[in-house]
Amino acid sequence: MTEAPPVVDPTAVAPGAGDVANVAAVSDFAKRVIANVEHAIVGKRKQLVLSLVAWLSGGHLLLEDVPGVAKTMLARALAKSIGCQFKRVQCTPDLLPTDVTGTSIFNQKEAEFEFRAGPVFTQVLLADEINRATPRTQASLLEAMAEGCVTVDGTTHVLEKPFLVIATQNPVDHEGTFPLPEAQLDRFLMRFSLGYPTMEEEMRMLDLLQHTHPIDGLKAVATAKEVLAAQAEIRKVHVDPRVRQYFLQIIEQTRRHSDLALGGSPRATIALFRCGQAMAAIRGRGFVTPDDIKRVLPPVMNHRLILRGESRLRKVTTESVLQDIVSEIAVPTVSA
Repeated sequence: MTEAPPVVDPTAVAPGAGDVANVAAVSDFAKRVIANVEHAIVGKRKQLVLSLVAWLSGGHLLLEDVPGVAKTMLARALAKSIGCQFKRVQCTPDLLPTDVTGTSIFNQKEAEFEFRAGPVFTQVLLADEINRATPRTQASLLEAMAEGCVTVDGTTHVLEKPFLVIATQNPVDHEGTFPLPEAQLDRFLMRFSLGYPTMEEEMRMLDLLQHTHPIDGLKAVATAKEVLAAQAEIRKVHVDPRVRQYFLQIIEQTRRHSDLALGGSPRATIALFRCGQAMAAIRGRGFVTPDDIKRVLPPVMNHRLILRGESRLRKVTTESVLQDIVSEIAVPTVSA
């Protein structure tokens, strides 16, 4: 198909029904948090924006990168910037589901069982090296991620909002690991890498670390209530029917592409929809453009697509497939 030039007017007020989103408040919230986190983490503006997009969309993050590139620091810095409770689980093969969710302990003094909450009862949970835990333990996070609650011994406990899981895994060392199945990967709203810093960024990092770690000095610049308010506001961001048609065409093509054995599911469609709204709001717009969809497309889709065996042998990647699909779909013209 012939690609039409995008002529979306970024200053126009998009038409839409229902309440108008207070995108100014969302954008101001995002700027405060990003500026604060960048006091501790250098040169990761794109990843910080994507992290906020995932959080404000109500989803969870999977950070896949080599050790030592600040995956844990990112989770800690986000939690400290918003004043949220933070807990960490170091995943190992002997980690049990009850080590994550908690268990009931018999209280001899009271002669009854009492529930001892596990680390999942927090607002920001870091599951470090999640692929080193057994599938049974990995699965213990699914209910918390999908429904915001945990069921132990037949009793359902609701988790405090906002709730965010940031899981990490090392893509290089696979010895003693249990790869996440596709169904569990699909539960993560986004997957992306942080990557190595440039020499200039690493020099600045050394300057910051000379006397003490900068994350120790981070102060909260926002509140959990602001996160919940922003999550409500982004749902009011207008998505034009032509923009909806645009990303639906992308999803449809992933299901038909010759290099893919599995394309995007309806959950992927909802993820693109919600992340597009969050990206637009963070950038101060009350409507979604095709460029917003393009920005969130790789981290939302790359872990939801399965390549055919012969395509892997030809060194085809999910990123290249997505680029191929996007290049063949006409960009819609949206005006006020």
